[in-house]
Amino acid sequence: MTKAPLSLALLAFACLAVPVAARAQGIPMPSSQTSQPQNVRSIAITATDRVMRPADVATVHIGYEIFGPEQSALYAQAAKTSNAIIDALRAAGVANDSIESEQQSVGPTEPYQLNQLTPAERDSHAFTAQQSWTVRSTPAEAARIIDLASKAGGNKSGQIDWSLSDPNAANAEAAAHALQRAKAQAQAMATGLGVHLGALLYASNEVQASPIRPVPMMAMDAKAKAPAPPPLAINNRQIETSSTVYAVFAIE
Repeated sequence: MTKAPLSLALLAFACLAVPVAARAQGIPMPSSQTSQPQNVRSIAITATDRVMRPADVATVHIGYEIFGPEQSALYAQAAKTSNAIIDALRAAGVANDSIESEQQSVGPTEPYQLNQLTPAERDSHAFTAQQSWTVRSTPAEAARIIDLASKAGGNKSGQIDWSLSDPNAANAEAAAHALQRAKAQAQAMATGLGVHLGALLYASNEVQASPIRPVPMMAMDAKAKAPAPPPLAINNRQIETSSTVYAVFAIE
């Protein structure tokens, strides 16, 4: 029996040694010429597996939206609200480098918004000021950050994007599981054919993380005088990472 060329074996190990980032371009699916080495009988398998890991990074969206009849006065109010929110976060020990500006604007209110108001309300809503930030934190701190921002005037706070601090580890685990599944399927096929399953000749994979649905941003009345409620009850999401592996095994 002719042994598999050394270059093919090295290629297989090289493909498996490098983790592939979520949604990154995987190694292209090989053509029949490259996946079926000359003079070597083989079995080609495509298999998919997944891993579930709890998100350990919470990116919290916080912000405010306020209205006023005159732009300069509204800008002054917006500046006060903006600094109150950031000061509250810093005073609570939130690292400054974990806070990033997202968007900010002060200007005339959009006509479609004014059309939904009464004539009296249109005068008091002639101008709009809005600003938002993202705060990178742990899942355990997410509720506290929303609470701090909301109580400081952040009446549009609450959306959370969940992610993994080390997505490559999940990618590698999913790829390893998929390769194990591919080998098991190849072994079953070889047994059915009455042949012996040989060495792995080639493997490639494409890893993809499932989309994470954000928690909707909530609107809160910054002027409410009711007793301050406790922070929201928030649990981190499970993130699914799947990998599809194309593997070619020699048969003897």
